[in-house]
Formats: sequence, C-alpha cells, structure tokens
Amino acid sequence: MMRDAMRTTLDLDDNLVQIARELAQQRRMTIGRVISDLALESLEPKAAPRMRNGVPLLSPRPGARKPTLKLINELRDES
Repeated sequence: MMRDAMRTTLDLDDNLVQIARELAQQRRMTIGRVISDLALESLEPKAAPRMRNGVPLLSPRPGARKPTLKLINELRDES
C-alpha cells in the first residue's frame, strides 16, 4: 500500500534503531517503512479485553487443551 511520505529528523534511542534495522532486513523493507508501520499500528484503537467478574479473559492458543480440575490441583500442589 502506497502512503504519502514526509522526510523529517527524529531522535531515536540506539536500541530502537538497531531493532528496527533488524526488522527491516528480515522484512525486506526500509527502516523508515518499518518504523512508520509500527507507529501506525501502535496508534490503532485496540479492542477492550473481554472481562468476567472484573478479570480479563485470555484467549486460548490454537490447539491448546482445556485445563482440567485435576491438572489445576496438580499445578497448585507443586508450589
């Protein structure tokens, strides 16, 4: 997708530049495009987490087994 671009100067942390440079190389993109994409992504509104009784619900990983009461008790007793 082609976007309008503007050249500008920014002061960025060295570690951020290094990470962006590595991502750019992996993705075969320019470092400017990587930083722009990440900035735009971070500004997109995020959906509020689903809640139950005031506790956020986590989404299960694909293919993950449902925990059983037996497993929960075993894990609790290990600690």
